[in-house]
Amino acid sequence: MAIWNLGSINVDMVYALPHMPEPGETLAATSFDQGLGGKGANMSVAAARAGAHVCHIGAIGPEGKWTVDRLTEYGVDTRHIAQTDTPTGHAIIAVDPAGENQIILFPGANRALTDSQIGQALSAANSGDILLMQNETNMQAEAAKIGKQLGLRVAYAAAPFDANAVQAVLPFTDLLFLNEVEAAQLAGATGQAVQDLGVDDVIVTLGAKGARHFDARTNTVKDIPALSVTPVDTTGAGDTFTGYVLAALDRGLPMAQAMALAARAGALMVTRHGAADVIPDLKEVQEARF
Repeated sequence: MAIWNLGSINVDMVYALPHMPEPGETLAATSFDQGLGGKGANMSVAAARAGAHVCHIGAIGPEGKWTVDRLTEYGVDTRHIAQTDTPTGHAIIAVDPAGENQIILFPGANRALTDSQIGQALSAANSGDILLMQNETNMQAEAAKIGKQLGLRVAYAAAPFDANAVQAVLPFTDLLFLNEVEAAQLAGATGQAVQDLGVDDVIVTLGAKGARHFDARTNTVKDIPALSVTPVDTTGAGDTFTGYVLAALDRGLPMAQAMALAARAGALMVTRHGAADVIPDLKEVQEARF
């Protein structure tokens, strides 16, 4: 089996700040790091490090070849990443001493994907594979429709949140990932609770409170607790959780076990500074002591 991730690839520029800037305030950063990021790249790396065969579908600009090389180093199949004339996407990330962040995102090549690229990539997928998407690329609804027609299990991480983007893919979605705020926003936009959207599996992450799974087939709800850690950087933690859940499901684990493993990976991730480059592998997650 495989996970096909139609996902963003960004260059993350991370600035440590003494506090988040007020309007009109100029702040000197205490440190600067640059690395591989983007919700799509993060999820691909997480799923690959969790043991899945991950095929990334995406796009970069002329200066972005190093990001593809980095994905390849982390075990991701990069044959379906196109090079375009549009600059590679990038994110400017501010992190305060408590580990909270603010992000400015430039989509760049992530919004330059084409019908033919999606079709060519997914023609190699097999029924039962997982198709994953987030809201940092174009072609989401089109890819979701193709995936559904091919018998793929369609998973959607609804971030950055946009109610219209979510609703466009909902008819084709089997597994929906939201955080608590996004779940409330989607309920407000649709007039329906997330468990009533017609999606088989909905996972709502609750931060320090853990995560909640709504199973529409059995009409049951299960909570998975978070582990107690002191966060230093929350960047990429949700992406790590998502990648680990899908990798575990792909190899046949039941949802509760998949989410519990992903909670461990997310807890370990927030104790590290960075994004894709510091996502823990399966051995680290299994051996970590909390």
